[in-house]
Amino acid sequence: MTTFLILAVLVLVAIAIWQMTKIFELSQIKAVNSQIANDADNKYNGYLLFVFLIFIYGITIFSFAKYGKMLLPVAASEHGGEYDQLMVVSFAIIFFVQTITQALLHYFGYKYRGEEGKKALFYADNDKLEFIWTIIPVIVLAGLILWGLYTWTNIMDINDEDDPIVVELYAQQFNWTARYAGADNVLGDANVRMIDIDKANILGVDESDNYANDDIIVKELHLPVGRKVNFKMRSQDVLHSAYMPHFRAQMNCVPGMITQFSFTPTITTADMRNKPEIIEKVKRTNAIRAEKAAAGVENSDPWEFDYILLCNKICGKSHYNMQMKIIVEEEEDYNKWLAEQQTFAQSMASVQ
Repeated sequence: MTTFLILAVLVLVAIAIWQMTKIFELSQIKAVNSQIANDADNKYNGYLLFVFLIFIYGITIFSFAKYGKMLLPVAASEHGGEYDQLMVVSFAIIFFVQTITQALLHYFGYKYRGEEGKKALFYADNDKLEFIWTIIPVIVLAGLILWGLYTWTNIMDINDEDDPIVVELYAQQFNWTARYAGADNVLGDANVRMIDIDKANILGVDESDNYANDDIIVKELHLPVGRKVNFKMRSQDVLHSAYMPHFRAQMNCVPGMITQFSFTPTITTADMRNKPEIIEKVKRTNAIRAEKAAAGVENSDPWEFDYILLCNKICGKSHYNMQMKIIVEEEEDYNKWLAEQQTFAQSMASVQ
């Protein structure tokens, strides 16, 4: 009954508002002037076009000056430089074309505004003009596509000829797990149907596969600088996406199949922390956190830069929290860390 009364009141309020608007319309004295725009209106609107043009150019310049520092720092992988170069060229072309076309659009909107006694000319076609504005975008876009395909082919260079480290990234709601191939550099077979929580076999690794015995399962990803890494990616439940922004790397993790991506880290975590742009970012972030701490906001402890693995597909309510720390270090430190980790065979023996 209460719900019905609420709905009835809302309907009556809506009717009352509608009636009030009708009364307001009837109470207005009809304007003497026609609703057809005159020369003054058209000239005024032409000037407004120039004002808006200045506004969009101004907001673009302001955004680059104000928020350009929010862009990612220098790429920390071998292929990242080529990736960034392609992105910069694409943006340069986009902004160049946008600047020219917007200026022409607003200028012509003013120059050819409606005026009393002026008759608009109509061109049915102009083959030369149509050829120019068709062939130029075709050439530019074809060039970008071919360059992009070439870059993508280089990035997707997944092979075993460079003695790469083999690492599996296992995605599940809402965390990541990494599995290293161990001394033999070959991952053991795995399947989600083999997951056994009681035996701590959280990745479904095949216990009967000898290649799996020396596999190492961890919750923190360590990578040696200057060494190629072949990533093999699986998902336990839904579609995820392994996104490592500082390495310009991203690949979907699809349930029921293995996807792959490869890159070579070029900057250690320690060296990246000493980059001027990273130092400045840490200072800004910690200043904000200090203000929050003073205001009593939780989770405002000082922050330190780390490489990070994120999920870049909305995979559920805790998607935002699906991340893993990545540490890039010298190969000697990496080997020392790896030797301290427990193998899959050792972990299985400890729970029996």
